[in-house]
Amino acid sequence: MSQDQPLSALPSADADASGRERRIRSFIRRQGRITLGQARALEALWPVYGLAPDRPLDPAGLFGRDAPLVLEIGFGDGESLAAMAAANRNEDFVGIEVHRPGVGHLLLRAEAQALTNLRVYCADAIDILTHRVADQALDRVQLFFPDPWPKKRHHKRRIVNADFLRLVAGKLRPGGIFHAATDWQPYAEHMAEALETCASLVSLNPDSPYSRRPAYRPQTKFERRGERLGHGVWDLLYRRV
Repeated sequence: MSQDQPLSALPSADADASGRERRIRSFIRRQGRITLGQARALEALWPVYGLAPDRPLDPAGLFGRDAPLVLEIGFGDGESLAAMAAANRNEDFVGIEVHRPGVGHLLLRAEAQALTNLRVYCADAIDILTHRVADQALDRVQLFFPDPWPKKRHHKRRIVNADFLRLVAGKLRPGGIFHAATDWQPYAEHMAEALETCASLVSLNPDSPYSRRPAYRPQTKFERRGERLGHGVWDLLYRRV
């Protein structure tokens, strides 16, 4: 088992790994409604898939092999992350999400698809990246449809900024990929501007900060609905140099 504590006993995602409150968060904890199935999953499946936020990430120990390692920040309900893990069983996946209903949903999907290449944190991604992930340990970091915090007074809460990109770049292996996607054009432009100032990351598209959606990223139901309404989606893929 990767976790010997119940999820209810773990530190709050509103505190860092040492229990201290700190910095402006890119999220607001929303308790949300947990279904009976999700509650069961959080109780019964957390010992199988869950990772304690106070322990270093040990991919070889968790998965019993040396394989490409993908980390996704803010996986929402986990549908697309589970689909990627199921379709790419030669890769290992770690998801981070602060909202427990989404964690419970992903655990149910992992059980239904017998995913052995997936593990989950219920914690603040910045704390995990900073304190628990070794430098140059990751082959890809995914950030799909983060909260755009559209109001100007909330822009300080946006997760993508210079400090975040330096942190991500340090955790990627040379040649590793940072992949972000958003359906909010002003946030796409904000991310592109921040990425262009990060010397350690270079766009896979030499002509633009934006790239075509790779086949490995499933479209979400909201994305498909947005396409039908004429809304755009911007994928940004940058390689660690």
